[in-house]
Amino acid sequence: MRRKNVLLIVVDQWRADFVPVLGAGFLRTPNLDRLCREGVTFRNHVTNAVPCGPARASLLTGLYLMNHRAVQNTVPLDSRHMNLGKALRQVGYDPALIGYTTSTPDPRSTATRDPRFTTLGDLMEGFRAVGAFEPSMDGYFGWLAQKGYVLPEKREDIWLPEGERSVPGATDRPCRIPAELSDTAYFTERALTYLKGKGDRPWFLHLGYYRPHPPFIAPAPYNTMYSPAEMPALRRRATWQEEAAQHPLLDFYLRGISQGSFFHGAGGAASELDEAAIRTMRATYAGLITEVDDALGKVFEYLDETGQWDDTMIIFTSDHGEQLGDHYLLGKIGFHDESFRIPLVVKDPQAPQRAGVIEPAFTESVDVLPTILDWLGGAAPRACDGRSLLPLMQQGRPEDWRDHLFYEYDFRDVHYSKPETALGLDKDDCSLCVVQDERWKYVHFSGLPPLLFDLQRDPQQFENLASDPAHAAVVAEYAQKALSHRMRHAERTLTHFRATPGGLEERTP
Repeated sequence: MRRKNVLLIVVDQWRADFVPVLGAGFLRTPNLDRLCREGVTFRNHVTNAVPCGPARASLLTGLYLMNHRAVQNTVPLDSRHMNLGKALRQVGYDPALIGYTTSTPDPRSTATRDPRFTTLGDLMEGFRAVGAFEPSMDGYFGWLAQKGYVLPEKREDIWLPEGERSVPGATDRPCRIPAELSDTAYFTERALTYLKGKGDRPWFLHLGYYRPHPPFIAPAPYNTMYSPAEMPALRRRATWQEEAAQHPLLDFYLRGISQGSFFHGAGGAASELDEAAIRTMRATYAGLITEVDDALGKVFEYLDETGQWDDTMIIFTSDHGEQLGDHYLLGKIGFHDESFRIPLVVKDPQAPQRAGVIEPAFTESVDVLPTILDWLGGAAPRACDGRSLLPLMQQGRPEDWRDHLFYEYDFRDVHYSKPETALGLDKDDCSLCVVQDERWKYVHFSGLPPLLFDLQRDPQQFENLASDPAHAAVVAEYAQKALSHRMRHAERTLTHFRATPGGLEERTP
């Protein structure tokens, strides 16, 4: 029996429409293209939550936000939840992790003075770190110093544009760190070091990349690899004020998002960026994508050279998307497709029959954990909200597959953003969920008005129909879908057990 390896590649902030086979023909990503040719690409794939911490919690626990409740960056993840790292140990794997998970520990299992509570997030229990980025990117900056690079007094200044007089902001100038010392190079070196140390033993590797996450500045030659003119058109109304009028939450973000979170050292509101600046930013974003693809080529080459390519399931995905100026927004927030639609490509070396297929079935990030465990001969935890994708990869869509997408966002106050305060809501009313299919997208808020979009007539989601009496029946139908979905997926770890006169009984599907 051949050994089974798993390479889970998790990039950061890479949205789905920046994948060549899904329409981004201007991008040069030969290694991702190869993966798409040899695997299955999922066209309608979403993350179940944003931003990073909640997204990665769903990806690595297989649970919806409503169940894992790590609802925002900095909010702790309950230690009772099973996750992919812990589950892999049950099937005999020592799960290695490069990158980060943005997980805050359960305060009931550690001290309040634990330094992990001073950072945005740390590593999730169960994984073995072999190239951590957290906390505070110390691993990367230490690697730079070890390489002989003289760090500036403020370490993050390596991501300023080259040249002392350069102005921070959208630019085609390279950053001050060379490509051979970029964070992408760091993660790739860590990956190759790990793989070369494993010999012929089976392995699991979570290979995380920070890019194309901001700051949006690329090292040479990736900074000028793409022309702003070839970037896709913006999806937005004539003014940001028109966008803001659609909903109070949008109004808050359009007034409050700063360019400084996306361009190191920059100022001003993100909504003030003109089309030329956004095109320049997108060209840089594309360059960062190609840098990651080139790095993946080195990992793939090693797997080829050692004969491991045909023993390895490779999964390529992202934690969430990026607005990239669409709807005048930057980042990953709210309910727009640009924030939630992400890539998913899976190469199963044991199921080549659907290689190259672009699968239209609805898939979600919670499906990744059960897929990996299924492939390795394990079983997903009872509480898991996702389903294994192996049937989709082997025969095509099962008859009982989901008929809609479901995803969530919690916008309670954190130290760097305070919509809860601005909107006058209780923290537990700062949530939304989305039910979306081919025709309709319904957004339900706990403490704010709902939204309804007709995706056939209004694919860019400019016109909210929720208050239109002519669409009252659709609102009611999709509100019921949302409620039924939440009820169906309510926490169920022990609900398949029951006591009987004959003793404990376990019910199986």
